[in-house]
Amino acid sequence: MELESIPHFLENKTILVTGSTGFLAKIFVEKVLRIQPNVKKFYLLLRASDSNSAKRRMQSEVIGKDFFRILREKWGKDFDSFVSEKLIPVVGDVAYENLGIKESNLRDEMWKDIDVIVNCAATTDFYDRYACTLYFVLRLPLSYIYIYIPHGLF
Repeated sequence: MELESIPHFLENKTILVTGSTGFLAKIFVEKVLRIQPNVKKFYLLLRASDSNSAKRRMQSEVIGKDFFRILREKWGKDFDSFVSEKLIPVVGDVAYENLGIKESNLRDEMWKDIDVIVNCAATTDFYDRYACTLYFVLRLPLSYIYIYIPHGLF
């Protein structure tokens, strides 16, 4: 795929991002929103106790950061409505079955809508055993395939 075709490929796509509060995920989300504002939407997987906590966490740890300054300037007073249309915080955790998403209606809607998965989940505990690190590097991406197969996405 040519680099020029990436923005075109992402047009009208729904993207699931894991590790949404991490450095790489924030840069990815901002860059896509800046170069392809016609992306359909992002589901941002966030560890939180409930949906309100997830929204607050997305606001403070993702879109509230300086990474989004250029996008804020570009959209001006329409920034909040643009972001609320494009970014959907989802309570979950990659360490659990079905990504820890307990709301079955939301989960079913997501599995139908998602076109692209960007796995930015990681462990930041550098004292973890190798088994934990290997889980994030090898097993976790494979679990996404198992999510997709039962839902007819492959």
